[in-house]
Amino acid sequence: MTAKHQTKNRFWRRLRNTILGTILVIVLFSIYYYYSTRLSPPVISDQSALNMERENSSKDFYKTGNNWLKKNKYGLWEMYLEGSPFEMGVANGKLTKELIAKQEEAFVDQINTLIPSPSYLKFLKYFTGWFNRDIDEYIPQEYKEEIYGVSFSAADGYEYIGKKYDRMLNYHAAHDIGHALQSLMLVGCTSFGANFNSTDSSLIIGRNFDFYINPAFSENKIVVFVHPDNGIDFMYVSWASMIGVVSGMNARGLTVTINAAKSDIPTSAKTPISILAREILQHAGNISEAQAITKKRKTFVAESLLIGSAEDHKAVIIEKAPNNLGVFETQGNELVCANHFQSQAFQGDKKNEAYKNESASIYRQLRCEQLMSQSDSIDAPVAASILRDYLGLDGKNIGIGNEKTMDQMISHHSVIFQPEKQQAWVSTQPYQLGEYLGYHLDDVLDKALAYQGQVPLFDPCLTIEADTFLLSDTYLDYIQYKEEREKVQLLIKSKAIVPESKLSHFISLNPEYYQGYILAANYFYAIGDTSLSIQYYQASLTKEMENVATAELVRARLKELLGENAK
Repeated sequence: MTAKHQTKNRFWRRLRNTILGTILVIVLFSIYYYYSTRLSPPVISDQSALNMERENSSKDFYKTGNNWLKKNKYGLWEMYLEGSPFEMGVANGKLTKELIAKQEEAFVDQINTLIPSPSYLKFLKYFTGWFNRDIDEYIPQEYKEEIYGVSFSAADGYEYIGKKYDRMLNYHAAHDIGHALQSLMLVGCTSFGANFNSTDSSLIIGRNFDFYINPAFSENKIVVFVHPDNGIDFMYVSWASMIGVVSGMNARGLTVTINAAKSDIPTSAKTPISILAREILQHAGNISEAQAITKKRKTFVAESLLIGSAEDHKAVIIEKAPNNLGVFETQGNELVCANHFQSQAFQGDKKNEAYKNESASIYRQLRCEQLMSQSDSIDAPVAASILRDYLGLDGKNIGIGNEKTMDQMISHHSVIFQPEKQQAWVSTQPYQLGEYLGYHLDDVLDKALAYQGQVPLFDPCLTIEADTFLLSDTYLDYIQYKEEREKVQLLIKSKAIVPESKLSHFISLNPEYYQGYILAANYFYAIGDTSLSIQYYQASLTKEMENVATAELVRARLKELLGENAK
């Protein structure tokens, strides 16, 4: 054989070995990935709950066993669950099957809107599987069993995202990922406590849960009342398939609400904050017990948990980060929780300090404190007025929907608790501007077993009337502003030519909000009108920006445009 043939054969052998080696690596990695990311459902010895049938004895009232679901005349769903974790999960799923489908559709639609690329969505699926590969190790067994029970009623058609149990489990981490990626404008919650150490049971907690996906995601809120086999009875405000807690109160007068803090981008999942909050609500009766539960759980984002306690006659903020834990409390009679940490444990923390200086959090906290100081005492109607406030410091109009305001017009729900009286008020649509319905937790639990849906669960005497702002021209203009905003965003993409008057009219609907000016400037930038884009970018800088990053982007664009103009 000639040297030429030998060289040629060696080349083909090397190519063959390289291809075989590559195939072997891909196969081995695929096997490793499959087994590493596979979430095994818990083993349930008694699955007889799956045989329960759902009854629909009257309009908007469903029942399975002793569990039931009702839609009240204000559009709020109310649900009662009891039993073992798996039994409650199965009942939850059977009762809310159609609502689960709507929630998942709304969630997936938003993902498709944010990420329209099918190839990137496929990558995201595998990335999420890898990211959440160990999540079940950090979720208590009872909640895995409950989520597994719910998953039997999950919608078909989303297998490309994952199996039903995997999806239901992973969705509980979506809230945390949204908190970590605050630049996506998913969150910006505010909560407060007042009337500490009072002798008239007036301790009060108020909170806005500003977790925004899209309008459809907030349509079907559920007020859930739970009588578990193990632990304390409780109530929480949620959505279909979500067994974690973001706002809740238990029968011992402990309340839990969660607020995002500044987080690094997490590298792997641990205990979702809503699961930690659920564990506190179900198993803690005072602040000390809540702290003990928080301390033993590992989380993957930074979060503030405002804990109100009837037993302690006060509220504190437990500040939980992946590598640190602090508790903030005041010597006074009230406190406010926005989206930054305040305890000594986080003094000097660079991320927290930067966030305080660059975000809307400090401004919103100051506005909340300002509103609280304007009342000698804070009862439920006053708390509602604070939560509904849409203005900036000193009552200045800084634009409807500005993240620096208490009411950013994006709330999934707003809730008020008086834990010493076992009372809770839950907002109705839209946002927190509709009526707040008042519930007596102990009363609902007392009549739950015999309830047939014929009388209201809420106490009409406690109802806080809808905000008159709903009737104002300012609110009607804001609704039109949102509609026009979508059209302007499409114009920016299409670069269709329209008269400047169209953009001027759009801005006039919410004239103090910087966002309209930036969108107008972006449009003129897109179509190559440098003069008008400069004009509108400069105008935006005269308004109250929500954060430093937005202002810096505008200044960078102006620098680019002014530099080009000077050439």
